[in-house]
Amino acid sequence: MSFITIVIIAIGLSIDSFAASVTIGACSPNITKTHMFKVAACMAFFQGLMPLLGWKIGIECMHIVEDYDHWIAFILLFIIGVKMIYEGITYSEQKECCFCPSKTLVVIGISIATSIDALAVGIGFGVLLIKIIPAISIISATTFAFATLGIYFGKKIENILQGRLLLFGGIVLIGIGVQILFTHIYGIN
Repeated sequence: MSFITIVIIAIGLSIDSFAASVTIGACSPNITKTHMFKVAACMAFFQGLMPLLGWKIGIECMHIVEDYDHWIAFILLFIIGVKMIYEGITYSEQKECCFCPSKTLVVIGISIATSIDALAVGIGFGVLLIKIIPAISIISATTFAFATLGIYFGKKIENILQGRLLLFGGIVLIGIGVQILFTHIYGIN
């Protein structure tokens, strides 16, 4: 898998974190830079941890699924993409803030929730034998940047863009799944 593909996957995975961060910024317009970086670091940590765990699962199951690895990666990315598109379509612009984003447990909960998709991507990485350290480094750094920007933008604008960002992220992940499938079936790089 190329560096560019991993960067695109990282961007697709970071969309959930960005959307959640916009909400955090919108719900706490007086958030400090220290707390903003704490939130971004927590999101980046879990967004990097989940693919690592998934990769380990994928590596352990490799001998079972090696003939179908490209289909597994495609199906996982397709399901995640469809889920994100669905969330983007059903996103309600009238959602009220019902959480306190300054509490550590809330930040950890949001971080885990927005990184579950990365676990499935990590499984795909494992079955495709992707080098995981560079991949999770790119995913974590991208998530940190997106979360930081999300909080900043959330402070500046209303969170009406979240649904559109989820749609975009879903389409990107499905596109990557299709690319993996065609690469393995037809030998196209």
